[in-house]
Amino acid sequence: MKKSIALVALAFGVTGAFAQDLTSKKGEPFLPEAGDYAIGIDATPFLNYVGNFFGKNVANNAPTWNFANTNLTITGKSFKDANTAYRASINLGFANNGGKIMVTDRSVTTPPTYPTLPTQVENKYKSSSTSIGLSAGIEKRRGKTRLQGVYGAEVGLGINTSGSKYTYGNALSVSATNPVGVSTSGDGMNGNANITTDSYGNSARVTKVKNGLAFSFGVRAFVGAEYFVAPKVSIGGEFGWGLGLSINGKSTTSLESIGGTTPAVGTQEREGAKSSSFVLGTDNKNAFFGPAASLRLNLHF
Repeated sequence: MKKSIALVALAFGVTGAFAQDLTSKKGEPFLPEAGDYAIGIDATPFLNYVGNFFGKNVANNAPTWNFANTNLTITGKSFKDANTAYRASINLGFANNGGKIMVTDRSVTTPPTYPTLPTQVENKYKSSSTSIGLSAGIEKRRGKTRLQGVYGAEVGLGINTSGSKYTYGNALSVSATNPVGVSTSGDGMNGNANITTDSYGNSARVTKVKNGLAFSFGVRAFVGAEYFVAPKVSIGGEFGWGLGLSINGKSTTSLESIGGTTPAVGTQEREGAKSSSFVLGTDNKNAFFGPAASLRLNLHF
C-alpha cells in the first residue's frame, strides 16, 4: 500500500510542472472531449508492478487487466461534452455445465464371468446459471487542469438464478428379488453432493435443485477525482453514498428415497429459506454495481 501511495505521489510530482499544460508535446489533448469513450479497470495491479521496481522486488509479476469492481462488470463512459459523461456497466453471464459417469447396472442379478465386463448404465449431471448486472448514470466534471473533480449519480440492478438436474441410470426399487436403493458409490455425482437424507432420515438422492431468484437494486450518488498522467489516461477514485436492496427467493430441492413401514419409493420437495437485506450508507471498492474501485485506471479514446 505504501508503494502504491508513493508511486501516485511520484506521478503527481513528475507531471506537476506541466499541470497547466493540457496538451502534450505532440499536441495531444490530456482531457476527454465531446464524443470520447472510456473504459475503466482496476489500477492497483499496475501501480504495484511499477512500485516493485523501486523496492527491487525480484518476484515482480506482470500486471493483470482486472475489473473495476467485485461483480465482474465491464464499465465505460460516453462523453456528451468535456464536462458531462454518461456511465454504464454491464455483466451478462450464461453458463451450462454437465457431466456423466458410468456405474454398474444394479438390475443385473447374475454377476459376469471373466473377462466379461459388468453391464453399466449412465448417471448424468447438468447445471445452468444466469447472471445479469446493469447500471447507468450521469457524471459531471469540473476543473481547469489535469486534476478533475467528478460527481453524479447512478442506478443499478442485478438478477441471478441457477439450478441443477441429476438423472440416474439405476431406478430405485423395492423388489424383493432385486432391491435397488440409494448408493453413495453407485449414485454419486459432483463429489456426492447429490447424496443426502430425506426428512425421515432415509438415504436419498437429489434429482433437481432450483435456487431462488436473487434480485438486487441500488441507487447512489458519488464524488471523486481523476488525475491525467498522460493524454487521455487518468488515475482516479470515488466515494459513493446511496441505498441498496437485495432479495433472495426460496430454493427448492427434489429428492427420491425408499422408506416407510411398508418400504416404497417416495419423492419429496424441500423449500429453502428466503432472505432480504437493505443497506443505506457509503461505499467505494465494494459497491455492488457501477465502476467503483479503490483506484481506477481510465482509458479514453
